[in-house]
Amino acid sequence: MIAAPVQNDYVHKIKILGIAPYEGMKTIMQKLAETREDMELDVFVGDLNEGAKIARNNLHSDYDVIISRGGTAELIGQVTHIPVIEVTLSVYDILRAIKLAENYTDRYAIVGFPAITKNAHLLCDLLQYKIDIFTIRSQEEVRKTLKDLKKKGYRMVLCDMIANTTAKKLGLNAILITSGNESILAAFDQAVNLCASYAALKAERLFLEDVIRHAPSRTMIMKEDGSVFFSTSDEADGSMVQMLKKELPHVLNNETHKFFKNMDSTLYSFTGRRLSFLNENYAVFYFSAGAVPFATSKYGIQYSNQQEAKDDFFNSFYDTAGPENNIETTIENLNQLSAPVMLSGEPGSGKEQTARMIYSQSTLKQNPLITINCAMINDRSWTFITNHYNSPFNDNNNTIYLKDITALPEGRRRHLLSIIVDTNLCKRNRVLFSAACLPGQTLPPEAMEFVNLLSCVTLYMPPLRQRAEYLPALSSLYLNSLNVSMVNQIIGFEPEAMALLQQFDWPYNYTQFKRILSELALVTTSSYITAEHVAQVLKKESESQAPSVRGGISSINLNRTLDQITHDVIRQVLAENGGNQSAAAKQLGISRTTLWRYLK
Repeated sequence: MIAAPVQNDYVHKIKILGIAPYEGMKTIMQKLAETREDMELDVFVGDLNEGAKIARNNLHSDYDVIISRGGTAELIGQVTHIPVIEVTLSVYDILRAIKLAENYTDRYAIVGFPAITKNAHLLCDLLQYKIDIFTIRSQEEVRKTLKDLKKKGYRMVLCDMIANTTAKKLGLNAILITSGNESILAAFDQAVNLCASYAALKAERLFLEDVIRHAPSRTMIMKEDGSVFFSTSDEADGSMVQMLKKELPHVLNNETHKFFKNMDSTLYSFTGRRLSFLNENYAVFYFSAGAVPFATSKYGIQYSNQQEAKDDFFNSFYDTAGPENNIETTIENLNQLSAPVMLSGEPGSGKEQTARMIYSQSTLKQNPLITINCAMINDRSWTFITNHYNSPFNDNNNTIYLKDITALPEGRRRHLLSIIVDTNLCKRNRVLFSAACLPGQTLPPEAMEFVNLLSCVTLYMPPLRQRAEYLPALSSLYLNSLNVSMVNQIIGFEPEAMALLQQFDWPYNYTQFKRILSELALVTTSSYITAEHVAQVLKKESESQAPSVRGGISSINLNRTLDQITHDVIRQVLAENGGNQSAAAKQLGISRTTLWRYLK
């Protein structure tokens, strides 16, 4: 039940800047703010330094108070003169996280600042929960405490956003203690009472409000001497400032000035305007940026840096599943070698995420990761890879990931293998391969050619159905990540619902599991996901997969010649793949050229 706003004589509608450490808290704050008539709320998502940056960029935006949480609120208080209200974590918030962790079988602990651990101790004493609790008192202690817990055998922590981010980087599972309605409403009430006597705006803020009101996008204000007075842009120094200094006289002498500049492959559109304040003239530059359009032939080729690869892994579902799979130890061992690696497994088993993790922890992590998606390579990109002077194969000391090599036609696959051998590619770069395999298969024959000729180290990603005993723990961890971005806070599954999930075959593995859990979270209106909802979703999933099993071969007339039967089988597989000849050829285990000959 939502509490009524605090009643007072303060009739002015206060303006609040909310800085939430995660998306779900932003959504809750927005919904609760709609029930209040005494406040206006703008909410942004940012944790720690990002949250402090948001606060700094809004110092001149006429906010009466800032509301944030935990360490982010503390950091914001150090960089702004605007009052900061902290959303405290209630006993109920901690209890909800503990309930989510009940299915987890390995050692876990509660880690947090005194505001969290004090309530956690009280709650565990009252309910007789035997959970280890560790208190940290500064941001610097977080990493050391979590590393010590990992050495002692802990696999998961219940924590706030600071520890949550650090834990995942250290390979620990984490359940974020999210804030409920009660805690956020209490912060709103405190903000309203605090702002009851807030002073009128300063003249400088009125001036900057007028500047921002006319801004189509980003804004930078310069004094007559060329120094930056105010900026809403990250480009407040360096080449941008030097360029605008050259345009400063045009603005000060002509009141308005419009121009375009192409800088670092980015096209900027500027509008300059002269304004006066306290007997001084200022040049106000409003500008927006857009990418310079260009054509590329490198379709199917992606370049990533270490941070992008880490973000991709830690934001994936396989980050949750990895520690249970001992993948971290395996990757540490792999990175002691320079040999090429062949990743295999059924579709959706986490091959690409594992490749990115291998790269981000290797000795070549400061150089690019170049992913070549063999299923997306067209004629132009194939020519670029094999013949262009700027091909990734001509560079050195990079990590090259050849994804889904079985998708290549036989001729191109053998050509690729020849190039790798002839150019000593595996000696000049770290080379990773992946190949999708069928159920019951660990390596397809096409991949074995690469393994045998290149002496690849092989790593098999087991299917999800072989890890059914881990589904309760994986479900709880992933539901917690969903709770961060959803209003409805789901605690778990009914026992019968979890049994249905464990009995399902999961032909598309983690990709399918993530998608189904997301769908169940959307359709569930209570705190627990019911067996009825799970049965409905799994029934729909079963009916939509494997059409060739339900009506395929039995519908073909076998009383004909082999050529006629072969022709019908090929036509049927082609229809099941929506007319995609590459996909049909891959399913049939033949090249596109052979498929084309059969069709002719």
